[in-house]
Amino acid sequence: MAIIGLLAGISFPAVTAGIDSVRLRSATDSLSGFLNGAVTRAERRQQPMEILISTKDNALQLYSTEPGYLRELRMPDGITIEAVLPQEPEENGPRRLILMPGGAVPGIGIQVVNRHGSRRIVRLDPMTGFPRVESVTKK
Repeated sequence: MAIIGLLAGISFPAVTAGIDSVRLRSATDSLSGFLNGAVTRAERRQQPMEILISTKDNALQLYSTEPGYLRELRMPDGITIEAVLPQEPEENGPRRLILMPGGAVPGIGIQVVNRHGSRRIVRLDPMTGFPRVESVTKK
């Protein structure tokens, strides 16, 4: 019993770090899909879309001019929206972005972090309009 307890105690941190890594990867995939869906909807439906990014609520919301249209993405447990890049000097409250049909996509990044300090940034590429995920190396 003592050997089993010792092995479990030794392997537990590695297992939790692995689970947090999977959660971070899954959250960035969901974030990429959410942003891609917003850009695609703005172009295909020819409707302006508003993205509301709240670090306080740890969530994104998507609004349209279509009555009743609202989509929301909440980050999973252990994943936090750390920053919206580029950071605004006096950012109070959620960050709002407007996607206009036929317009340029804003070049923003959303940085997320897990409990172990691993970070990833999901950036909207202003040239292509597609999101891409970047890993942030620890210094």
